[in-house]
Amino acid sequence: MTQMISCQSETDKTVLTHYMSLPQDKDAVMVEYIWVDIDGDGLRSKCQILDFIPKMASDCPQWNFGAITDFSTMRIEDLHLYPNRLFNDPFRRGNNKLLLCDVYHADGKPVRQNTRYSCAQTMKLVKDSHPWFGIEQEYLILDANGRPFGWPKNGFPRPQGPYHCGVGYNKAFGRDIVEAHLKACIYAGVKICGGNAEALPAQWEFQIGPCEGVEAGDQLWIARYILFRLTEDFHVTITLDPKPIPGDWNGSGGHTNFSTAAMREEGGLKFIEEAIEKLRKKHDEHIVLYDPNEGKDNARRLIGSHETSNIKDFCAGVENRLASVRIPRQVANEKKGYFEDRRPSSNCDPYIVCELLCKTCILD
Repeated sequence: MTQMISCQSETDKTVLTHYMSLPQDKDAVMVEYIWVDIDGDGLRSKCQILDFIPKMASDCPQWNFGAITDFSTMRIEDLHLYPNRLFNDPFRRGNNKLLLCDVYHADGKPVRQNTRYSCAQTMKLVKDSHPWFGIEQEYLILDANGRPFGWPKNGFPRPQGPYHCGVGYNKAFGRDIVEAHLKACIYAGVKICGGNAEALPAQWEFQIGPCEGVEAGDQLWIARYILFRLTEDFHVTITLDPKPIPGDWNGSGGHTNFSTAAMREEGGLKFIEEAIEKLRKKHDEHIVLYDPNEGKDNARRLIGSHETSNIKDFCAGVENRLASVRIPRQVANEKKGYFEDRRPSSNCDPYIVCELLCKTCILD
C-alpha cells in the first residue's frame, strides 16, 4: 500500500518573524530583481545579495536568468536583466531593495515581450509634451478555493449597490489586504495616490500617478508585484481578469487618465477634444492592444453596461461613465486638465497603453 504524504500549503508566518528580525550587516543588501514574465503571465523575481547599498537602479549590476525561448525545441536561453527603477523593500525592510528590470537577449536586443523598451523610445519622442498618466487598477480578491473573498460558500451576496466605497463587515471584503498594500507601496516609494472598494464585492482599486512618461508603467508593475507578493502572507489570490464573475456584476478595468502640458494649460480643453477625435479614428487598433488577449478579454467586459461602453463603438462625453473616453466635470468647467480612457482592461500592459496614447494623441 502506497503511503500518502500530506502537503502543507501554508506556513506559520510568526516563525518567519524570528529570522526576519536577525541583524543584517550593512555590507549585505538583499536586492529582489523583478521583471515582467516573458510568458505574459504576471511577474517573476529572484534575489541577489550586494555588498553595498544601491542608491539608484544604475548602481545595481545586470543579471541573467534561463528561460525557454523556443517551445518547439524547448531551447533554454540566457536572458539578461537590465535594471530600471529602484524601490525600498517593504517585506525585508532595512537597506534591502526591490529592483524593476526589463529583459534582453545576450546580443543586447530586447525580447519580443519587452514592451517597456518600445514605450521608452516613444516617450523620448514626446518628452517636450510632458505626458502625464494616472492609472486606476481594479482587481478582485479570491479566497484559497478561488471564490471571491467573503462571498457565501453557497449562493451569492446581495446585488451590487452597497459595496462601492462601502464601509462595514458586510460591505468591505478584504480591507486588511488593501490597507497592507497601500502602506507597503508608500514605504516602497511607489507613486500610489489612493484606493477604494469597488462595485463588485471583494473588488478593489488603487490608483497610480500622476507619473510622466514610461515611469507610469514602472510604478504600476511594482504596485502589482507588491500586491501579488502580499497574497503569500494573507493566503488569498488576486485576479486581474476583466470580467471575473459572469452575469450582473461589474468587471475590472485599468482606466487611464492622460494629459499633455498643452491640455493642462488655459484653453487646454481644445487639445483634449482634438486628442479624443484622434482616438476615435484608432479605436479598433487600440481595442486589440488594450488587453493581452487581442481584445477578447475586454469583449467580456465592454458590453455597454456596468459602467462600460460597448466595445464595438467609440463615444466620449462629460461625466459619462458609459463612454469610451470620459471628460471629468471639473475639466469641462475649467476648460483644461485631462481625460480618462476607460477602455483598457484590468490586465492591460501599461507600457502598451501609455505608448498608444502618446503615439495617437501627440505623434499622429
